[in-house]
Amino acid sequence: MNVMAMPRPRPLGRLQVPTVTLAHGGGGKAMKDLIDDVFVSAFDNALLAGLEDQARIDLVALAAQGDRLAFTTDSYVVDPLFFPGGDIGKLAVCGTVNDLAVGGAVPLHLACAVIIEEGMPVDTLRRIAQSMGTTAQAAGVQIVTGDTKVVPRGCCDKLFITTTGIGVIRRA
Repeated sequence: MNVMAMPRPRPLGRLQVPTVTLAHGGGGKAMKDLIDDVFVSAFDNALLAGLEDQARIDLVALAAQGDRLAFTTDSYVVDPLFFPGGDIGKLAVCGTVNDLAVGGAVPLHLACAVIIEEGMPVDTLRRIAQSMGTTAQAAGVQIVTGDTKVVPRGCCDKLFITTTGIGVIRRA
């Protein structure tokens, strides 16, 4: 697929705190720094580089790979977050890629939405995002857009992830 590399419209921010706070869900500088530091650094690719609220995918390039679009979504709410063989991030990427593949599609792109409980260690979140990025790269897909919400302590069990995937089904 032909994707032009987009220049970054702004420098990436960096977190200076050890845990996620409600401010990281407020849409301001704290949220920008969280997204940049944790997610953009882990998922970096040409479609994500524009740092828009959506990914813009060339339909001609998609159509050249197949004649039908496959689209799936799934949510992951596991505890513990880390387990033998992986973590919630790896599970989210593998599960969505698998849903596309078993339906006959070639997986291409993922969106990732996270709901983070206030107080989550930033290093834990970074580790999960890095796992997602590594797993996506190994699967040949790109995480190209997403959404981040932070909820007060007790409103979710540490971290919930929803991944949505698109792929193409090749002409028979």
